[in-house]
Amino acid sequence: MKLKIAVLPGDGIGPEIMRQGVAVTDSIAAKFGHEIEYREAICGAHAIEMVGDPFPDETYRICKEADAVLFAAVGDTKFDNDPTAKVRPEQGLLAMRKKLGLFANIRPVQTFKCLLHNSPLRPELVDGADFVCIRELTGGMYFGEKYQDNDKAYDTNYYTRPEIERIMHVGFAYARRRRRHLTVVDKANVLASSRLWRQVAKEMESAYPDVNVDYMFVDNAAMRMITEPTFFDVMVTENTFGDILTDEGSCISGSMGLLPSASTGESTPVFEPVHGSWPQAKGQNVANPMAQILSAAMMFEHFDLKAEGALIRRAVDAALDANVRTPEIQVEGGAHYGTSDVGAWIVDYINNVRL
Repeated sequence: MKLKIAVLPGDGIGPEIMRQGVAVTDSIAAKFGHEIEYREAICGAHAIEMVGDPFPDETYRICKEADAVLFAAVGDTKFDNDPTAKVRPEQGLLAMRKKLGLFANIRPVQTFKCLLHNSPLRPELVDGADFVCIRELTGGMYFGEKYQDNDKAYDTNYYTRPEIERIMHVGFAYARRRRRHLTVVDKANVLASSRLWRQVAKEMESAYPDVNVDYMFVDNAAMRMITEPTFFDVMVTENTFGDILTDEGSCISGSMGLLPSASTGESTPVFEPVHGSWPQAKGQNVANPMAQILSAAMMFEHFDLKAEGALIRRAVDAALDANVRTPEIQVEGGAHYGTSDVGAWIVDYINNVRL
């Protein structure tokens, strides 16, 4: 297969982890006989410094013309510490999602046997947890009408029936491919937008009689994720709730550096780790590249290249089992491996494994 991939390293640790993601992608392409053409583009704080726009038109064009986008992270402390900044790196991420029509964010949450001890939750609670959060990505407060002055501010949590229907179809489809259990997360006891979500979801149930659907308020869902994460199979929710809950999910796996994601919709899909840019660690060769590498696995699987994705996952599992890990998940007394060391080990595993 021939693939055109847009590469957006972004800010902070982004370029470091992206190098490993691309290296693993190249090793898989060579192993399976695929041809990949890369186009790199700027975004985030780097793009603001270069051209004053966190998602320039040229970057959009490169993404639009690609078959897929490998994205790392955006963000910089100088913007985090300046609430008056009119242009921010995160605006580039939102612009990319909106312009490409990426309304569905798929974030798998899973555990790794060798890392159960790394979760702040008891191992018996997280063992076997394996679920997917489907987050609506282009509506809600992040994109609704906004206002701010010195005395008041508001963000409008705006949703329409078509927006809800299309993300619910994605949720139902994922549930059908898994354990046929879908949890709709909302706040219908308080929010009008959530009541519309629940109304539309209930109306759609009859079209998916083979899927068991339950409904849960977001505060209860947050508690249930911590007390009984194995309850969930597929969770579907709105933009803000999904952002918060999926970060909470990183506590289950033991590290945000292990969680990939995919954003799909009307145009070029984007594959990225769920973590941020961690600018404090920039250039220190300590960032975990596994979420970026697993995002590449999700990219191959998106194109129905299942063996390719499976081999990446197998290589990551092998690295974890061999204690080839960056410091935040390394066992006590384990050898030191930097970002590039972990990536090189995984590439070497892929190159040498017999299919």
